[in-house]
Amino acid sequence: MKRTLLSDQQLLNSYLSGDKSAISKLIEKHRKRILDYIIMMVKDRDVADDIFQETFIKVVRVIDEGRYVDNGKFVSWVMRIAHNQVIDYFRQTKQANNVSESDAGYDLLNSRNFAETNVEDKMVEEQIAADLRKLIDCLPDEQRDVVKMRYFSNMSFKEIADFTGVSINTALGRMRYALINLRKIIKEKQLILC
Repeated sequence: MKRTLLSDQQLLNSYLSGDKSAISKLIEKHRKRILDYIIMMVKDRDVADDIFQETFIKVVRVIDEGRYVDNGKFVSWVMRIAHNQVIDYFRQTKQANNVSESDAGYDLLNSRNFAETNVEDKMVEEQIAADLRKLIDCLPDEQRDVVKMRYFSNMSFKEIADFTGVSINTALGRMRYALINLRKIIKEKQLILC
């Protein structure tokens, strides 16, 4: 005898029509996928079980309140709720580790890291990049090539060594001398790059 699996929509309709066991079937149908995702995120089975329960409590509440709109993506919706529950868990556990402005010793919100870039900032960044390129062009060929490969091509020192046909130590040495020479040039020309 072949057992037919009901779709998520059929199970939801059964639940909404009064069949309370349908929601259990629906939860069980997606249990492994949702729970595996939560475990992967929090790396703790007990915490994952709690988050899984919270997730489906929220799912049932939203369905009972008539706020769930089926668009054929029930599992995606549940995964989004599970993901939000994981984020809430991490927020709660991290709150004890938060640093206040007075603890930090400076105004966190006035930090440039949180400010939006404006036209002036962008122009300054472009000018600094252009100045750096000019400085790098003043380096001996071998040093200039290593700096460009490392910072502009994001190559590892192993890749640089292979590409230039030298040992990793030689590539590292060239980078070291390049940085020493750049500092010398900056000091001689009395440049300020910031």
